[in-house]
Formats: sequence, C-alpha cells, structure tokens
Amino acid sequence: MDTLTHALSGALLARATEPEIPRADQLPRRARLWVGFWAAAFPDSDFITRFIDPLTYLTVHRGITHSVVMLPLWALGLSLLFMLLVRGKYPWRAFAGVVALGIGIHILGDVITAFGTMIFAPVSSWRAQIPTTFIIDPYFTAIIVAGLLASVVWKLTRTPAVFGLVVLAAYVGFQGILHQRAVAAGEAYVARHQLEGATVEAIPQPFSPFHWMIIIPQKDAYAMTYVSLWRNQIPEFPPEDANWLRQVYASYYPVQDAVWQHVPRFGEGKEVKLAEEVWYSETLAPYRGFALFPALYGVDRLQNRHCIWFNDLRFALAGRNMPFRYGACRNGKEAEWRVYRLLNDDNGQEIFELIPN
Repeated sequence: MDTLTHALSGALLARATEPEIPRADQLPRRARLWVGFWAAAFPDSDFITRFIDPLTYLTVHRGITHSVVMLPLWALGLSLLFMLLVRGKYPWRAFAGVVALGIGIHILGDVITAFGTMIFAPVSSWRAQIPTTFIIDPYFTAIIVAGLLASVVWKLTRTPAVFGLVVLAAYVGFQGILHQRAVAAGEAYVARHQLEGATVEAIPQPFSPFHWMIIIPQKDAYAMTYVSLWRNQIPEFPPEDANWLRQVYASYYPVQDAVWQHVPRFGEGKEVKLAEEVWYSETLAPYRGFALFPALYGVDRLQNRHCIWFNDLRFALAGRNMPFRYGACRNGKEAEWRVYRLLNDDNGQEIFELIPN
C-alpha cells in the first residue's frame, strides 16, 4: 500500500477509537489525528535503505519496521519522541495507544498486498501475504478519505469514522471473495490439464478489484493468465501507439476466454543450464530470497560480457517493463559473477547498474 493511504488509515483509526470525552491526560482530537497519521506512515521509513543500494532495500523493505514483534518497541520510541516534540504537555502514555494502532493498521494494510511483509522480523524473514488488494487501490483510498471527510462534517460523533472502517473491511472482504473466484478459475485449468499437485495463486491487479493475474507454478515453468471476473466480452485490442495504461486495462479477458501463457522458469535451449546455475548461486541469494515467481528475463552477450537476467512474475503487467529485474554478469568465463540491476533510461534503453558487494 502507498504511504499516503497508510497514513490516512492511521488518522481514520485514531478518530474511530477516540474517547467520547478525553481526559486531561489524553490527546485532543487534532493531536490524536496527526499522531495516528504519522505513526501509520512510520513503517515506510525503511526507505532510507535505498541509500545503501536498491537490492538491500528490496530485501529488507517491509521488514523490521513492519514487524509485530518490534511493534511495542517502535510504539514506545515514537511515543517518547512525540512527548518531546510537545515538550511534555502530554505523557508518553497518551501517545502509546494511538501510535500502536497506527503502526498496526499499516502492517495489516501491507499484509493484504502481494509484496509480502516480514511480520516476525528479526526472528524470521518469512513474508506474510493475503493478496486481496493491489498495492495502489484508489477505491481503498477513497473509502478512507470519505470516512475522514464525513468525520469533519459530523464532528460530534465518531460514528462516521467507525462506519468508514467497517466499509473498508467489507471492501477487503469482498476482494477476498473475488480472490477465491480467481483461484477457482485457476483450479479449473489445473483439472482440465491434469496438473497433479499444482498450486494456484491469484494476484490482484490495477484499475479494478475484478482484475486478477492467475499463476500456476510448476517444476520448471509457470502457466499464467490475466482475467476479469466482471467482463463477459473480450476487450478491444488497443492500437500499437496506445499508452501502457490502455494496454494493461485491455489485457484482462473474461475467464472463459482466458489466454494462458507458458513461461519457462529458466528459459529454453542452451542457456537453461547456465541460467539455473546462476539463479541458485550465492551471488543471487539476496534476490532469490525476495522473488516469489522468478523467471528468466533474458540473456545478454556483449563482447566479452555475459549477463543472465531474472524478474518476478508477480509484477508483470502488459505494456510495461517489469520492475525489480536483477541478474548476474561476468567478463569472461573465468571471472566471478557480479550482481546488477536492469533499468530503462528516459529513452527506453536498457542500462545496467552494478550492485555493490
């Protein structure tokens, strides 16, 4: 979830849990809203790891600052900081509950996306995910904003904020039902093709809660498709010069007309063995810990340089270059593999960025 939506959700929760008549040692409404706002934004402060290198950020993002294990410590630290900022006007205990709620709703908001959240860090690097909601969901954000605006209009009661949270929970619940429908569509494909033991994953997509990617991991490949659980007709194919937003929107087909793609995990032909070797090498261990559905993106041979690139199919969208493309390159057969990130410059040309060891 984007940081602004997180912060707004913290403010909404702070208003919904506000005492009817705050005591003298409790926060007044405006302060409570701001504390909830900034506390809910706090977990994304791990963006500072970008200054180390992008791969470190990728592998530690949604880690220790998003941990329920660390939540009490963060709540105490932020409460003391807020107390200092107001010069002791309110005790740290006045902030603690609001801060804890703000951090908690941020963690919950990230768990319902497909990125994965290390809720038990630093004890475990396991990433929790219940992928019901796309990482930027305008409907999700609009419900929160509507709840906050209604709270401004009806100032004397917290009912609008409580109602906003109920509607938000109902929306996520509805997305959960759609997730199960998408999984069922994938299971039907598994049954038709007799893919014994295959699991089905459904990943939310942009523009609509009815848009889903269905992906079926197999031993050396994936079967994947994009479906709309709402459409009953194949969308009109956009012209070649259409922007990527139109291309993405038109890529979701009715379930009965779904176009299934076969994506080899390590490519095809003579590069398979080398790609598999590089993928399981110690060099790519950090990226391997992040990528849930890794697949070979490409192989580059430039003079004496040999590069093997991978991407994570979770982030595949039609008409758009996938983010988080990483790989290993070496100069000559005897040289060591080194980690690089693959980017596109302003002209769309691919460029390499070395990741420091």
